[in-house]
Amino acid sequence: MKNKLLFLFAISLIISCEKEETKLLETVNEKEETLNALPFTNIELEDLSHFKPTAENWQIAGSVVANRSKEKTLTPYKGNGILVNKNDQEKNKNLLSNFEHGDIELELDIMMPIKSNSGIYFQSRYEIQLFDSWGGVEHPKYNDIGGVYQRWNKDAEKGKEGYEGHSPLVNAAKAPGLWQHLKIIFHAPKFNEKGEKIKNAWFEEVSLNNILIQKNVEVTGSTRGGAAKEEVPYAPLMIQGDHGPVAFKNIKYKLYEDKKIGMEKSELKIYDNSKKLSVVKNIEDLKLLETFTTDSISPLMRIDVRDQKVLSYSGKLDIPTSGDYLFEAAVNGGTYLIIENDTVMKMNGDFDMNTTQFSKVHLEKGKVSYNLVYNKPIIWRRGFDFFVEGPRMQRYSLLKTGTSTLSKNNPIKPITLNVTDKPLTQRSFLNHKGVKRSHCISVGLVEKLNYSLDLETGTLLHVWSGDFLDATQMWHSRGEHQRGEPMGFPISLHGDLDFASLNSKNEAWPKALGNNQTFKQIGYEFKDDGLPMFSFEINGNKISHSFKASAKSKRGIDRVITSNSKSSMWHKNCRWRKYNSIRK
Repeated sequence: MKNKLLFLFAISLIISCEKEETKLLETVNEKEETLNALPFTNIELEDLSHFKPTAENWQIAGSVVANRSKEKTLTPYKGNGILVNKNDQEKNKNLLSNFEHGDIELELDIMMPIKSNSGIYFQSRYEIQLFDSWGGVEHPKYNDIGGVYQRWNKDAEKGKEGYEGHSPLVNAAKAPGLWQHLKIIFHAPKFNEKGEKIKNAWFEEVSLNNILIQKNVEVTGSTRGGAAKEEVPYAPLMIQGDHGPVAFKNIKYKLYEDKKIGMEKSELKIYDNSKKLSVVKNIEDLKLLETFTTDSISPLMRIDVRDQKVLSYSGKLDIPTSGDYLFEAAVNGGTYLIIENDTVMKMNGDFDMNTTQFSKVHLEKGKVSYNLVYNKPIIWRRGFDFFVEGPRMQRYSLLKTGTSTLSKNNPIKPITLNVTDKPLTQRSFLNHKGVKRSHCISVGLVEKLNYSLDLETGTLLHVWSGDFLDATQMWHSRGEHQRGEPMGFPISLHGDLDFASLNSKNEAWPKALGNNQTFKQIGYEFKDDGLPMFSFEINGNKISHSFKASAKSKRGIDRVITSNSKSSMWHKNCRWRKYNSIRK
């Protein structure tokens, strides 16, 4: 008689696992990581030497754990790499960086314990709020995580002292005790030669867990709790130390100045490409149609949607600072850039906007010759992006006009799948950590909880709350990319095999099929409640699993696994045998 086992665990939109006992097999022949940005300055958290002297509430740790049953509780452990505020009620000063900044791009990971509160003050004056907003916050306010905190007028009528706070666009918070990624681009106020302010400070972008939650938010002065009301061009970064425990890691930043590559008057030549040549071997062999003098690169203003032409810009660029410059291009058609007779960008061929190429080159300060070519050989394909980043220079477009594959005048109307009173399932390609997977299914529950699986391996890929699936890339036009995109903010899981057949806990965990793992997909069937149950075999052992909204957690999903196994089977850290039942 076969034995049946139930294996259940809850996912709070991300799985918080114990340390793995098994090793992961190293992959071979992995592609080198593409350089897609100039390097940040990292704050190495070996000690507190990157910060000004402060109170004992700040320390460096090797790991940290938040108590999930007690408010404002964070326990650090010995080591380095993590900055921790212990929230000592007697010694609880703020922490200031040694460096001062004006315009800055900052990225870091944060951990918020239950109900904890802190903040990051740019130039020690303008606060981005840190708070445990996970709970049931559907409409976040300025005092939720990622909010731009209020300014304060103590002389105003009671209850109206606070003003100008900016709420996040969406609540993108993870559960307390989990690491969350924060990215902020801040611009300092600007002053004239007399020291008079001529432009307010503003937050160009605030992203939490890769979801944009603030965009182009202007602040007219120091927010409440800032170190000073007087605004200045440069000041230290400050982290609040007197409101609640918080931990930080992977802190890195770039400092920017108001620099761009200058351009003198250039010559623009437009050539005919009615023969639809995708590779331009000798541009002089093409028929020259027009010649212009221009002070900007604006190809899409010069070329019509139905044109088949080649545009060639040549002249002088004025490089503001000696150093490394990173050029970035995406094009429908082809492009190449030559600087001082060196080919910097090589896309002379048939490309589409889904292919982005990067090229780093060292340039000396001063004027250099250039030649930029844009080839549009196909009537209906039109699109061109060209960006550059340099020393203390924020990434920006070299093109005068904004460009994309979609016309600004005729934007695509999104095609979305929305769950109402019944669960929805949709097969599609899906991106997972930059890799396109082809055998995927997404399921939307009526409780506004969603997940996606890789059917080829039985692996859980994403979980997310809110709206279900953007199917625009599947069905618009020819549905060229056949890709579904989770709406809301998805939490991406490890993506390796969830299940494996191992001989012991010391055996290396397989990262892919073929490592003594014979996988057979059986398929899926819908139960009476409309939810699918997925089944497959690994080395002859049948496993079935299904998902439903958790009855205990508002933002949790229960995964129920059944197995009629003939031999030992493992689920990442957990193992089951006949007659064994494990609850995680």
